[in-house]
Amino acid sequence: MSPSSITGSGGFAIVIMAAGKGTRLKSRRAKVLHEIAGQPLLAHVINAAKQIVSAEDIYVIVGHQAEAVHKSVEPMGVKFVLQAEQRGTGHAIMCAREEAQRYQNILVLSGDVPLIRPETIARVRDFHLSRKAAMTVLTAEPPDPFGYGRVIRAGAGSDRVKAIVEQKALTKLQQKAREINSGIYAFATKPLFTHINRLTTDNAHHELYLTDMAALLVKAKATVVAIKADEPAEVLGANTLAELSTLDATLRMRKCADLMAGGVTIYRPETCVIDPEVEIGADTILEPFVQVLGKTRIGSDCRIRSFSIISDSQIAGNVLIRPGCIIDQSHIAAGALIGPYSHLRPGSEIGEGVHVGNFVETKKSRLGRGAKANHLTYLGDSDIGAQVNVGAGTITCNYDGVNKHVTVVEEGAFIGSDSTLVAPVRIGKGAYVAAGSTITEDVPADALALGRSRQTTKPGWARQRRENRTKAKAEK
Repeated sequence: MSPSSITGSGGFAIVIMAAGKGTRLKSRRAKVLHEIAGQPLLAHVINAAKQIVSAEDIYVIVGHQAEAVHKSVEPMGVKFVLQAEQRGTGHAIMCAREEAQRYQNILVLSGDVPLIRPETIARVRDFHLSRKAAMTVLTAEPPDPFGYGRVIRAGAGSDRVKAIVEQKALTKLQQKAREINSGIYAFATKPLFTHINRLTTDNAHHELYLTDMAALLVKAKATVVAIKADEPAEVLGANTLAELSTLDATLRMRKCADLMAGGVTIYRPETCVIDPEVEIGADTILEPFVQVLGKTRIGSDCRIRSFSIISDSQIAGNVLIRPGCIIDQSHIAAGALIGPYSHLRPGSEIGEGVHVGNFVETKKSRLGRGAKANHLTYLGDSDIGAQVNVGAGTITCNYDGVNKHVTVVEEGAFIGSDSTLVAPVRIGKGAYVAAGSTITEDVPADALALGRSRQTTKPGWARQRRENRTKAKAEK
């Protein structure tokens, strides 16, 4: 069996540290609950881990705001271990002893390191198994290593680790070392738990550090090795909100690069906000300042113009989204034209070739093939048939203060401008509603409905009024 196939009970588990407070963020929220790219930091780490082992072999160690952390990622199917008192990373692993000892090896990740790639986790696992190591340390060489613990190797070119030295304890010679400890490790569980009780709190924070396991295992003549990450940014965490924003930008630029490699044109990618789970087809164009969020799927040959925000929606091919549209939890069929400044609220179903124009709002409504609502219209809880024309200023009155009601407009009907359709109401196939009408009753197919008072015209009335006002003013 190859190392890359060794997973599951008895093989490999992943333990994720998520118990800390993150006090340097100056926030009341637990650090791992802060979001980048539309998801909590912890969720990004779990997503990467789930590509290496099954969710049932992932253990999240929770402590500070444990209930909130548990709730935020529980749907991902992972298991949880409580570290009721946070006494350091070594103590966290002690809390997970019972779960971890079911496996031959564990890999320890940090819940606040969201850029870690599944490929890197796999490299650490495979290297650890191939070297039959007691401990494997993932390292990196960032441009500025200051503040990080340094990994001191046994010699030039050696993969063996001699020690991990914290910044404050570095000698002048060791300060020249640029290879840092990422805080990501793999352990063989037997030597780990044989020696973990020898950790001490002899440090500035009086905590039990998992980092110190390297020295303990080296002293016990166990194999401790290191492998370097290809990309230093992968192992970076965040201790300030400014650093969080940097991680967010990095992750989003990574997503843009992946999409562009797949044939998507993104003008000014640094201005676009695209979540990791978004999928976009080849030959689609995203203009500057577009946001595509959640689990949105966009087909091929679309154009999404500037300042549009699309969330958790499905958009077929050859769709044009004009500037400034907001689209949330909606479906748009092929060839549709949306905007500018349209608002598609949840439950909107926009059919093939439909036009939804400027300042049109839809909610829980279906528009059939070729229907048009081009101006200043609200369509809520409605079923609009194929080839219907909805005139400017039309609204469906779908809420009576207690219940929502449905408006049905059948195929080929014409709704004149400034009409008010009071639900529940049905406009029959091919019927006309005259402009300015308030419709409170069903309209039969092919009928004309007028729901307004008859116009009265009084010749000369305006002239007479002006003369009367002029005369009254002169008499004062």
